[in-house]
Amino acid sequence: QAQLVESGGGSVQAGGSLRLSCAASGYPYTSYCMGWFRQVPGKEREGIAAIDSDGSTYYADSVKGRFTISKDNTKNTVYLQMNSLKPEDTAMYYCAVARPPSTMARWLASLDNAWGQGTQVTVSS
Repeated sequence: QAQLVESGGGSVQAGGSLRLSCAASGYPYTSYCMGWFRQVPGKEREGIAAIDSDGSTYYADSVKGRFTISKDNTKNTVYLQMNSLKPEDTAMYYCAVARPPSTMARWLASLDNAWGQGTQVTVSS
């Protein structure tokens, strides 16, 4: 059974950094588009960074230049390095993988994503 386990969330001051990890099991991980969404109460879940099987990446404008997504195929793990954090980055962060046919577009549209349990990121000013 597919499982996504996130870690690395926490509290940090503005300008600080955090690195989120998402360990995947039960998927042929390297063949799928994976990445991170975030959600604040009362708002829709927003896709912020993804990496496809060929290594191509997507970043939302709100995080471009500050966040970097990467993957370690040997560990079936995706990372999100978050630098220059702002209070508006405060949210629950979810790892997501697009089930087949696994494309960036389907991932972003959440047409058929599998989800992790989420990890909280809090940035104080």
